[in-house]
Amino acid sequence: MDTQGADTARRGRIDGDEARRRILDAAERLFYARGVQAVGMDQIRDAAGVSLKRLYQCYPSKDVLVEAYLEHRDRRWNQALAEHVGRAAAPRERVTAVFGFLAEWFETADFRGCSFINAFGELGPTSPPVAAAARAHKRRLRERLGTLVTEAGAADPDVLADQLLLLVEGAIVAAAMGTATGPAERARSAALALLSAACPPAPPGR
Repeated sequence: MDTQGADTARRGRIDGDEARRRILDAAERLFYARGVQAVGMDQIRDAAGVSLKRLYQCYPSKDVLVEAYLEHRDRRWNQALAEHVGRAAAPRERVTAVFGFLAEWFETADFRGCSFINAFGELGPTSPPVAAAARAHKRRLRERLGTLVTEAGAADPDVLADQLLLLVEGAIVAAAMGTATGPAERARSAALALLSAACPPAPPGR
C-alpha cells in the first residue's frame, strides 16, 4: 500500500466519537484563529486527521459544523467562567472575579476576541443560526451577571447587570483590538465603583 493509501486507511479506522472530537477541536482552533469564512473543510480535515468522507459523515455541511463549533465554544467558555467565579468566597468578590477571568483569558497566546462577536460580524446578517447562537451566548452571560449582582445585594440588579455586561463586552473588544491598556483591570475598577453605588452597606447591628 502506498503512503497516501496507508494514510487514508489510518484515518478511516478512527471511530465516530473520536472523529467528532478531533473535527470539533480542529474547527475551534481554525475558525477562532482565522475566521469562519477563511477556513475550508479541507483544512479542517487535514488538521483533524480524518478523511473528507468521515468529516461529512460527522458534519454534513460547513454550516452544521459552524453551529456545533459555537455550541462547543459556548459550553467551554461558560464552564471556565463558572469555575473561576466559583473560587471566590464572597458575593461581591464573585462579581469582580468575572474581570479576573477576563484578564487571564486576554493573556492567553491564542486570544482573538470573542468568537461569537467575530462569527456574528462575519455571518450574522446572512445566517440566522449564527446570529441566534451569538445572542444566546450573550444572553447567558447577562443572566449570570444578573444572578451574581442579585447575590451581592444590588438594589436594582437588572440595571447593574446591564452595566456590567457593557463593561465586559467593551473590555473584550478593547483587548482584541489593543485599544486600551489593561482593559480587564480598568473594567474591574469601574465595576467596583458601580457595585459600591448599587449595593449600599448593610446597617450596623444593634
